[in-house]
Amino acid sequence: MKKIIPIICIIIVLLACKEEPKTSDNTVPSLATVLEAYHEESLQLNPLSATFQGDKRYNDTLPNFLTDDFEKRVTDFYTKYQSKLSNYPDSTLTENERLSKAILNWECDTNLEGLAFKEYTPIDQMWSMNLMIGQLAGGSSAQPFKTVEDYDNWLKRLEDYGAWLRSAKARMLEGIEAEDVLPKSLITKVIPQLTSVADAPLEEHLFYGPIKNLPADFSDTDKTRLTEAYGKMIMETIVPAYKELRDFMANDYMNAGRESSGIQGIPNGDAYYAHQIKLYTTTNMTADEIHQLGLSEVARISSEMEKVKEQVGFKGDLKAFFDHVRNKKELMPFTDPQQVIDNFNAIHEKMKPQINQLFDKQPKTPFEVRRTEAFREASASAEYNPGSVDGSRPGIFYVPIPDVTKYNVYSDEDLFLHEAIPGHHFQISLAQENEDLPKFRKTLWYSAYGEGWALYTESLGEELGLYEDPYQYFGMLGAEMHRAIRLVVDTGLHSKGWTREEAIQYSLENEAESEASITSEIERYMANPGQALSYKIGQLKIRELRAKAEREMGEKFDIKEFHNKVLENGSVPLALLEENMNAWISSSN
Repeated sequence: MKKIIPIICIIIVLLACKEEPKTSDNTVPSLATVLEAYHEESLQLNPLSATFQGDKRYNDTLPNFLTDDFEKRVTDFYTKYQSKLSNYPDSTLTENERLSKAILNWECDTNLEGLAFKEYTPIDQMWSMNLMIGQLAGGSSAQPFKTVEDYDNWLKRLEDYGAWLRSAKARMLEGIEAEDVLPKSLITKVIPQLTSVADAPLEEHLFYGPIKNLPADFSDTDKTRLTEAYGKMIMETIVPAYKELRDFMANDYMNAGRESSGIQGIPNGDAYYAHQIKLYTTTNMTADEIHQLGLSEVARISSEMEKVKEQVGFKGDLKAFFDHVRNKKELMPFTDPQQVIDNFNAIHEKMKPQINQLFDKQPKTPFEVRRTEAFREASASAEYNPGSVDGSRPGIFYVPIPDVTKYNVYSDEDLFLHEAIPGHHFQISLAQENEDLPKFRKTLWYSAYGEGWALYTESLGEELGLYEDPYQYFGMLGAEMHRAIRLVVDTGLHSKGWTREEAIQYSLENEAESEASITSEIERYMANPGQALSYKIGQLKIRELRAKAEREMGEKFDIKEFHNKVLENGSVPLALLEENMNAWISSSN
């Protein structure tokens, strides 16, 4: 059964246990000391998270997250900190400390619940460790390749990665026995990803990228040694492991693959899905409640889409208009992938003058738009990878462009608002730069809050000088429809017995995305049940809070201050966000 711990985009957060510092007189340490210890332990035993934050201390290690020993240490970790929080009555804490305590309690509760579900599918086409390591391996992501020590650190980390790859196969073999395996349609997508690493010639190999970019100031001795060491690591460890996994998944694992599409198809699937809903929405909503909400939102957005169809003078029903938008040649103008990147940068320039009208707090962390790496591009969605905490590495908006001649621009303005500015880049970077937050909260991620914020920012397009073209406005409606559809199809797949094909067909009938894109999306939901629910649930809550503030505060309402209040505490569960916003609204009256 897939066990997903909260992530920042694709950063898998798994923590473990170590003794925390004690005060010299054996008194209870301050809450700040406990929170600092929690953060430090998380980095020591979650070195990938440290790397993505820009902390280089643990760049040479990669614990084997798939061992029973590691999972026990994680359990001990959360149990210990949950117990320690009882030493701090709310009445003795500041407002910010009470919030930190509530957040850490939520973390402990939810992750301990999640540890009850064993990880039998460590590799899929979208969310797994091998894809993250592939990103790092190219040499242009979070893993640094500037010094000889950096290069040696990666070699040591790859040794540990080899152990993880062996454990992944062992866990999947256990999964076959437990009847907890991937659907066949997902296995089919993983095999080419493994093949691209297993069969590439050395000098063209993804993992050889750092050697192609050896710094000029390295000595000839180091250059020779590292070139030989990387070649040996790739050909003797990485390639054989990937070939073994590829052959296993193409044969024995494919034969055991599920015919069912949803998580109901595995033992205890209903309980697991209920946990995933709580994890990703930070609510106690049921699958049925979410399904009905999705149907209602699809109907509402459809009526708005009808207005755009009439505005552009299209004759025909809405489904025909979807086909028109999907295939309109004027909306597929590019011949070179760089033109796609340039278009996003032009959108940024267009909206810059209006940003100050909505946001008086803006991040210092730099920002870039990049094309998604080739090895994962075919199955990837557009995504944001956070910059380092110290701002030395930029936030990166990755755009997959598998076929530039078929790249449709109709939703690019909306996509930039969500993935980049003022969506993920503002929200994540401002939290990382916020000196009032304890360190563990600077990089915390709740999907309902983070994705809800990003979806909310899509509605700010007109205020930012965008959506002047009706097709771009339709792109915004299409993106919102896409998230509303997710409520229907994710719950349909995982709680109502829908097939992959039924989910694809429902999407085709209600949105303008291409069939290839929709298929990739549905398979994404199949790989990670519940994650797709977070966007709309979070967006609706933020919109509800804005409407309440505007209604109750009247002329006192300030949009910049509203955005400050939503963002000031970093990522939080929705119930805590609502509590904080209600207190702000009440204090203003």
